[in-house]
Amino acid sequence: MSLVDRSTRLNAASQGAEKTRPAGKGRLAALETSLAGWVLPILLVALWEYLARLGIIASNVLPAPSAIAEAGWAALKSGELVRNMGVSTLRAFAGLFVGGVIGLAFGIANGLSELSHRYTDTTLQMIRNVPHLALIPLVILWFGIEEEAKLFLVALGVFFPIYINTLHGVRTVDPQLIEMGRVYGMSPLTLFRRVVLPGALPSIFVGLRFALGIMWLTLIVAETIAASSGLGYMAMQAREFLLVDVVVLAILIYALLGKLADVLTRWLEGLCLQWHPAFQAKRD
Repeated sequence: MSLVDRSTRLNAASQGAEKTRPAGKGRLAALETSLAGWVLPILLVALWEYLARLGIIASNVLPAPSAIAEAGWAALKSGELVRNMGVSTLRAFAGLFVGGVIGLAFGIANGLSELSHRYTDTTLQMIRNVPHLALIPLVILWFGIEEEAKLFLVALGVFFPIYINTLHGVRTVDPQLIEMGRVYGMSPLTLFRRVVLPGALPSIFVGLRFALGIMWLTLIVAETIAASSGLGYMAMQAREFLLVDVVVLAILIYALLGKLADVLTRWLEGLCLQWHPAFQAKRD
């Protein structure tokens, strides 16, 4: 083998090693980042368990995590926990779908059309300043305690974060990109699909993540006031019998479901925004 061939192979091997090392480091850094967020919750739970076992935290005030886990296992074996989780999750995402689709439609329409914005935005902003949870007595009079009441409240709660952020995203798309698309002869539909919507997606996802928090908050209140099933109903029934561990269990499940929904949204965000420089930097 000639020295040139040997040198070429060595250079290729070294370049491959250099490419492999950053990739491995990147995966390790991503794993560390994903696990870092759980360090503090685990430490807090461990401290909570320790203080509860010492008797510093009374069991009738805040049961130990082990007692809550036992209550959760008992509810899981009876099927009550799975049934109520399924009901609450279905309610939450049904309301998110209805309110999100309407909010997205109004945000796009008012962002693209000055006429639509002129005639509808003022009314929507007036409604936005009315706390939607204050409408619960009126909603109960309208719908009773059936599913329509929860669906209406959740949809109304998630509507405005998605509407505001979609409107902001559409209106802040770079006008030079829009003008360039017109110069290249794009039709209005193609211009929207290739330029406006991708430019607005980061703001839309911000609205979606904010709406997820409002979604669970609204559902918790709605289920504890007017419901015959779901996690909120389970918590209220446990309160009647002074089962503090079940009440705390329901609250923790709400938190875990909210975290799971946020993780899925962030995954979808990264998938849809692979072209965005900010998300490429995070991935690298």
